[in-house]
Amino acid sequence: MIVVVGLIVAFVLVLIFANRETRDCRWREDRTGDRDGQKKFRCMACGAEAFTTTGKPPLDCRAKTKDRR
Repeated sequence: MIVVVGLIVAFVLVLIFANRETRDCRWREDRTGDRDGQKKFRCMACGAEAFTTTGKPPLDCRAKTKDRR
């Protein structure tokens, strides 16, 4: 029974952390570009830049979003 619960938990964790939208992006805070209460983040993988008001990195890759349009 414990093994089954462990497998279910492991499966759920894989689903959560296997998000394809953010897998390739590595967001880093760029404090020199902060403005009006917004934090600037730059992706080290694709070079995309984004601003957030929460102070946390973006949840999606901005460069991939631009390519889809």
